[in-house]
Amino acid sequence: MRGPLAPSHVPIAKSRSERFDDFVLDAVERLKPRWGSQLAAVEFAVEEVPPIDELGDGPGLLTGEPIPFGRAEPASGRRPAVVTVYRRPLEARARDRDQLGALVHDTVVEQVAGLLGLSPESVDPGYDDD
Repeated sequence: MRGPLAPSHVPIAKSRSERFDDFVLDAVERLKPRWGSQLAAVEFAVEEVPPIDELGDGPGLLTGEPIPFGRAEPASGRRPAVVTVYRRPLEARARDRDQLGALVHDTVVEQVAGLLGLSPESVDPGYDDD
């Protein structure tokens, strides 16, 4: 059921974070026809930024590593596998909405590939296409 409409009866515009969530869901949906059974037990999450322990620069952490766009944690005990995508680093890298969608898709593919022990190209043959 839809929520209430604005007084002009025009649906309320989605926020940037809601649009970003949609990009992540779209990326997962694109992988499901081929990888549905493997993804059934994987949870997908969005966080604003990576935790400080994942950052490769800053005071005392000058390793030169790039800021990660996502991470994958394999299942452990009763905890399911989790793929997390970081919104702000991806938004900062994207020139426009189309590029953001492509970056999110590539990030999801990379993280799923890591979980499955495969190359991103084998998870999605369209990986990293411009």
